[in-house]
Amino acid sequence: MLQNSILVFHVLAAGAIVVFVLLQHGKGADMGAAFGSGSAGSLFGSSGSANFLSRMTAVLATFFFVTSLVLTYIAAHSGPSRSLMERVPAAPAQVPSAPGTSSIPAPSAPAGAAPAPSSAPASVSTGQPAAEADRKSQEIPK
Repeated sequence: MLQNSILVFHVLAAGAIVVFVLLQHGKGADMGAAFGSGSAGSLFGSSGSANFLSRMTAVLATFFFVTSLVLTYIAAHSGPSRSLMERVPAAPAQVPSAPGTSSIPAPSAPAGAAPAPSSAPASVSTGQPAAEADRKSQEIPK
C-alpha cells in the first residue's frame, strides 16, 4: 500500500518535471524578446517566470530523486526477492528432436523387402545416383 502511494507520487513528479522543463525558455529565447516577442506580459513578469520555473523544476527533481531512493529501499527490504523468470511457472520439459528429423514415424517396408541401409546416401532423397549427386554438390554455380 505504501509502495503504491509513493509510486503514484513518483510518476506525478516525473510528469510535472516534463511539463516544467517544456515550459522553460531555451537559451535563444532572449534574442526573440529583443525583437518584440517580449515576455514582460507574462504571468510572472519579465524575469519571474524563469526563476519560478527553474526553482520548481529543481524542487520536483529533488522530490523525484527522494522517491526513487525510497522505492528502491522498499523494494530491497520487502522480503525475499524473486526475479521475473522465477515467477513464471515452469513448462514441462520437452526433448528436442535432432535437426532434419520429424516426429512422424517412417513407413514400414512391405513384407519380404530388403531392409534399408542405416545411413542412406544424399542421393536417396534427390533420386539421382550417388556419384552424380556428389558431383553436383561440389559444382560452383555460375
